[in-house]
Amino acid sequence: QVQLVESGGGLVQVGGSLRLSCAVSGLTFSVHAMGWFCQAPGKERECVAAISWSGGLRYYADSVKGRFTISRDNAANTMSLQMNSLKPEDTAVYYCAAKWRPFDSSVPTSGYDRWGQGVQVTVSS
Repeated sequence: QVQLVESGGGLVQVGGSLRLSCAVSGLTFSVHAMGWFCQAPGKERECVAAISWSGGLRYYADSVKGRFTISRDNAANTMSLQMNSLKPEDTAVYYCAAKWRPFDSSVPTSGYDRWGQGVQVTVSS
C-alpha cells in the first residue's frame, strides 16, 4: 500500500518559518520525482516546488523562489520543504505528491499520481 504522510504544518506568524516533511512508503522512492502542491480556499491546486528523483533538479514557483527549499533523502524515503519568510498568501493546504520518473531531463510539475492527505499551513498577520 502506497502511503505519503505529511507533517509539520501549523500556525505561524508572518515572517516565520515552517518545515514540512513527507514520509513515503510502498513505492520505490528513488525512481520517483516528488512535488509539493498547495491549495488555498477557492483556488486550484498548484505546484510550489518539485525535485527530480536524484535531487539534481529542482523547480520553484515564482511566488516561493528564495523563500522555500525542497530537499529529499532517498535513503530515508523522505522529502522536506523548508518554508521561510512566510506570508499570509502562503496559507493553504500543502500536499506532497509522487510521480514515477527515473530520469533527470526535467522536473515535472503536473501528472502526479500519488498524493498525501495534506497538511494545513496558516500564516497569520
